[in-house]
Amino acid sequence: MHLLLAIPLLLALPAGDGSPTDAIRARIEALNAIPTRDSLLSFHEMLCSEPHIAGTDGDHRNADRIAEAFRAMGLEVEKQEIWVYLCRPLAASLDIVSPQAVSLGLKEDSLTEDKFSQNPELLPGWNAYSGSGEVTAGVVYANYGTKADFEKLKSLGVDCAGKIVLARYGGNYRGYKARFAQDAGAAGLVIFTDPADAGYCKGIMYPEGGYANDTCIQRGSLNTLPYEGDPLTPFIPATKDAPRLSEDSLDLPTIPVQPIGFGAAKEILSRMTGPAVPAGWQGGLPLAYRLTGGDSLTVHLKIQQERFLAKTYNITAMLRGSDFPDQLVLAGAHHDAWGYGATDPSCGTITVLESARCFTQAIAGGQPRPLRSIVFCCWGAEEFGLIGSVEWVEAHRESLAANAVAYLNLDMASTGLEFDAAASPPLRRVIAEAAKSVPQPGGSAGQTVYDAWIARARDEADPALPRTGDIGGGSDHVGFNCHLGVPVAGMSASGSKGNSYHSNYDNLIWYWKVVGDDYASATLVTRMTNATLALLAYSPVIPYDRERAGTDTIRYLGEISRIGIASGFLSPQDPPSPRGIAAELAPLEAAAERYRASSRRLDPQALGTDPALANAELIGAEREWLTEAGLPGRPWFRSLLAGTDEDSGYASWMLPSLRYAVEHRDRSALDRAIAELAAVFDRLEARLTAGAPSGTPTDAIPPPRAAPSDHQTLPRGER
Repeated sequence: MHLLLAIPLLLALPAGDGSPTDAIRARIEALNAIPTRDSLLSFHEMLCSEPHIAGTDGDHRNADRIAEAFRAMGLEVEKQEIWVYLCRPLAASLDIVSPQAVSLGLKEDSLTEDKFSQNPELLPGWNAYSGSGEVTAGVVYANYGTKADFEKLKSLGVDCAGKIVLARYGGNYRGYKARFAQDAGAAGLVIFTDPADAGYCKGIMYPEGGYANDTCIQRGSLNTLPYEGDPLTPFIPATKDAPRLSEDSLDLPTIPVQPIGFGAAKEILSRMTGPAVPAGWQGGLPLAYRLTGGDSLTVHLKIQQERFLAKTYNITAMLRGSDFPDQLVLAGAHHDAWGYGATDPSCGTITVLESARCFTQAIAGGQPRPLRSIVFCCWGAEEFGLIGSVEWVEAHRESLAANAVAYLNLDMASTGLEFDAAASPPLRRVIAEAAKSVPQPGGSAGQTVYDAWIARARDEADPALPRTGDIGGGSDHVGFNCHLGVPVAGMSASGSKGNSYHSNYDNLIWYWKVVGDDYASATLVTRMTNATLALLAYSPVIPYDRERAGTDTIRYLGEISRIGIASGFLSPQDPPSPRGIAAELAPLEAAAERYRASSRRLDPQALGTDPALANAELIGAEREWLTEAGLPGRPWFRSLLAGTDEDSGYASWMLPSLRYAVEHRDRSALDRAIAELAAVFDRLEARLTAGAPSGTPTDAIPPPRAAPSDHQTLPRGER
């Protein structure tokens, strides 16, 4: 049975051309005849009828609507109630004090062209988990507020201590802007949307076009704790009576932080009189950007927020499989938003709902049930720190560890007609195969999504595949992948000319104007979801590409080597490696190459006959990448294959323990990482050749950490 692990697309996807069987192709064709514009529109109007920030009454009503929609399809619905640590703004102001008094706007303009923007329930711009406080100080401009930007300021002799830092959005997760500003001694932080990144430098502004106007404000969380999910209940589900960490123990921002539009930012920047910024720091406003405000510029910032426990929900809906009902293929998106959320997240959430409708309608029409169970998921409180999905993962960790096959994330997934994906190595080929079954909207006759996708970018390791990205952070796949080792993918179609990200303009009128009211993008993504789920759920043996882990590891080693050699921490091989891999990492290159070669040598005709055993081995092999200790300084992150960048939040760190050692120039951490990764390949090689280690797939999953003992009672903030 161990020979099964090496075959990229097993049984259901025969060796050779990798195409699906006629039966699976017919099922995909039946599924993809079902999506309609009217159904997607109806779901979109349902989800975006009112603002629904996590924990509010609007959020609760949306959760009820979603659960009822799934029940109407005949699915097995679970509505998980969670009590999580959220916050809300109570008051905020930002004013120029001198050289003359100017009060700066903190809310988008109400537009006659956009009835949704006129809703008085919409909140001003705010950043969740900002510190509360009041400060009057001078100004320092920090470009994007990355670690490198603050290091540059220090090298230029610019002191942030006691200042209000002004930084533009982009380059990293906003929470790290706050962390780095606070670490530099800043007394406050103001983050603005620059026209070079999202405004008139990109195209016509809203409401005439789709790009950010001068009042458009990006909201968002500042949570940079070393784990995802509810801040007070790491490793355990956030039930109403769960033991919780002390609120005072959390390393959340203490300085006040306020987001603004570029109109308000211009008022500050135009009054700055300090030295010119270095190359690359000039933004898109028609003025010279400067590093400091000078002696005359003083700004006053005041923030008051309330933190509390609030109730929200995860809604999951299962279509039970016929042959392997315990094995789970999951697809999901979150349901909470900063306002109406027509784009983020709802243009992805509607594809989850529509895919569920397609499967249930196809089965009602005579198609067979999938062999594996499919779970359609709508997560709560993602915007505050991936909270809902992580709490669900932590509540179902044993079952998921043993049985989860893959999770497809569809957060804000339909904003254009250019399909793209980021994926764990075993899923790259599956998604590409699915794309061959989906017609490309607006394409030439017979053109598929695969054709259009591969024309934009080919996979470097396999030119027959379109290029898929490496999975990073920032959305609900993280709990599945980085904590439990489940293969994941993020799928989306983009390309529309505009940006309403986290603003009060992210509503149906913006979406219909900029993306389109034909729902061609959402139809494309629904069909890609259907096809990918069908390949994963109908194939008798899970169609993982096992060889790809070795292929991608070699690429990751090259990327890490370039960083380490450039810094002088790693040494080039002598003679130089054709792949640029450092001398210290050569043994890992050899291990990955041996594993890849073993995978290729196996004869597809040597397959066993028991899919149940094969599937257990395939799932178990994916869990070999887990480490009980977790990553250095981040024990909740347990995958040695993929993690999030510890300084940006959104980007990926592949082989993260190795990347950590190189970034921190830590020789002992390097030795440990090399040994850990070599052991992973030893175990994978054993599964391919001499037989798998005894035990179940859950053997690689360490038990949950002890529950926090420092329990405190917090105000419950239901609204």
